[in-house]
Amino acid sequence: MNHFVSTGDFTRADLTRLLESARSLRHRAPRTDLAGKSVGLVFFNPSLRTRVSMEIAVTSLGGHAVAMDVGANVWPMEWLEGLRMEGAAAEHVKDAANVLSKYCDAIAIRSFPDGKDWKEDRLDPVLRAFVKHAKVPVINMESALWHPLQALADILTVADEVKGDPAGHKITLTWCTHPKALPLAVPNSLALAATQFGMDLTIACPVEYELPEEVMSTLNANVKSGGGSVRVVHDQDAGVEGAEFVYAKSWGSLRTYGRASEGMRDRTRYRDWRVTEERMARTANGRFMHCLPIRRNVVADDAVIDSPTALVYTQAANRLVVQKAVLLKLLGNTK
Repeated sequence: MNHFVSTGDFTRADLTRLLESARSLRHRAPRTDLAGKSVGLVFFNPSLRTRVSMEIAVTSLGGHAVAMDVGANVWPMEWLEGLRMEGAAAEHVKDAANVLSKYCDAIAIRSFPDGKDWKEDRLDPVLRAFVKHAKVPVINMESALWHPLQALADILTVADEVKGDPAGHKITLTWCTHPKALPLAVPNSLALAATQFGMDLTIACPVEYELPEEVMSTLNANVKSGGGSVRVVHDQDAGVEGAEFVYAKSWGSLRTYGRASEGMRDRTRYRDWRVTEERMARTANGRFMHCLPIRRNVVADDAVIDSPTALVYTQAANRLVVQKAVLLKLLGNTK
């Protein structure tokens, strides 16, 4: 049984085939590949693009999507095992996963980190609990560590822009200020996919916001085995210099993980870390990228987001087709 948890579980050739499949699915003609099949969409956290695009992806392939909001229209859930369940959670993931496996042909999960203890969150406990107990494929719609559907859409966007292989093209992932300590899933996944495809990746961030050591180790291993490069700089201007793509994203610091007030003081010190027209002028006619939602004039200026060189809406559109490709890979006739 295959799951879709991280792009790191697949080879570059596997991912390239998914991109080719996604391109072939851009037409809106209805299909019946998933006729008679149902996909449960389990949301522990809010969503706009992921929810809408996943529901449409399943439906347009002839399947049936059932969306569930944990703690709203379905019971609050516990995922740790061996606990005496006397708190708010009325249902255990073990039971939910087993039951949904009886009803659904796949289960898709969106679960952000708890944000209190990195030692716990780095284990991706909610997603891993579903993977452990489900009897059908599990699709990651964003977890504590990874957002592979977004990363695949991002690489498709880059490949289409360069009209070919992303390998050797320069992309900068730049940390930006934000009033909240956001999850690491998107930056982790973008960096992972970029190195899987042999891109020259620059990560620009304050020293307190470097990505987890285990992620950096994987990036360096990808570069060693598949080409490209990865470097970390602590100056945003230097980081975007000469970039073909500037991917803006905020994420929380592991140094202040779970300590909100301390993290806020840190982020206040870096309020000037945002993408402006002046910074984009340092790039090699660079295109601006962001996964959305974006805090305008905090993460990036209006003039950048609304620029003809911004790709944010293309990225969002590509979410639909890559998700169709993943669904066909797991549930359809595409092998």
